[in-house]
Amino acid sequence: MQIELQDLNMTYPNGKQALQHLNLALKAPSLIGLLGPNGAGKSTLMKLLVAALMPTGGAILVDGQPLAKTEHMLKSKLGYLPQDFGLFDELTVAQFLDYMAALKGLHDSKKTIQEVIRAVNLEEKAKAKIRTLSGGQRQRVGIAQALLGNPPFLIFDEPTVGLDPEERIHFRNLFSRTAQDRLVLLSTHIIEDVQSVCNQIVVIDHGKVLFTGTPEKLIQTAVGHVGAFWERDAKQEQGLHITARVNTSQGIRCRAVADRLPTYAKVEEPSLEDAYLYLISREAAQ
Repeated sequence: MQIELQDLNMTYPNGKQALQHLNLALKAPSLIGLLGPNGAGKSTLMKLLVAALMPTGGAILVDGQPLAKTEHMLKSKLGYLPQDFGLFDELTVAQFLDYMAALKGLHDSKKTIQEVIRAVNLEEKAKAKIRTLSGGQRQRVGIAQALLGNPPFLIFDEPTVGLDPEERIHFRNLFSRTAQDRLVLLSTHIIEDVQSVCNQIVVIDHGKVLFTGTPEKLIQTAVGHVGAFWERDAKQEQGLHITARVNTSQGIRCRAVADRLPTYAKVEEPSLEDAYLYLISREAAQ
């Protein structure tokens, strides 16, 4: 599956421009991390990709065909976990998944339901009512319904929120395996999740694409722009963005990004989070 966004624009009726001249190509197999600050346009983009909204300008092509002509086909091949996903509290996990399978038009779904319950580690809770589940368990039910029917296109919006570290590692591995022959879009604020499994990153801010490419390529953009220093040595520097403060036995050690590092800063090897924050800070300064 391949999805192309061509000069995509989205302006809401209140005049807010959520996306501006956005061009992007998403092609299977791939696990793509979608990053951006709150209000960047990520949720709008995902709603457009699942045809919950229609753009006010530009085009979305699915395997070369306009989305307006392929909407039904796209939805039949889509697994989607929105950030705010409603569950039916009085149903059991298995009953809810059976209901979602029926909505997707899946027949003889018993085996499929068992497979997705096993995939999200909820076998012991299959007969439990959803209202009795913890926040992390409810999140796993949401992931399970997205996986029903082995859709070739999956969109997950903040899928690991509420999961403990061990669960997050499990789902990173699950997403990685899933993307071996499918297109998976993962929107998250947890940079560690992206760094662990994504082979491509898209960064958007103010409705524009700031970067698209591999994690390694994004990290390379921040080489020479990440530094560490003691807070006691720091002076107020224009364009210096402190990204972390760590208490140590010798005082507070700071980490920062800047176009030009101060002389008292020791140049550090950038992480993906450093590179992302450097990119966003440069955009904010313009």
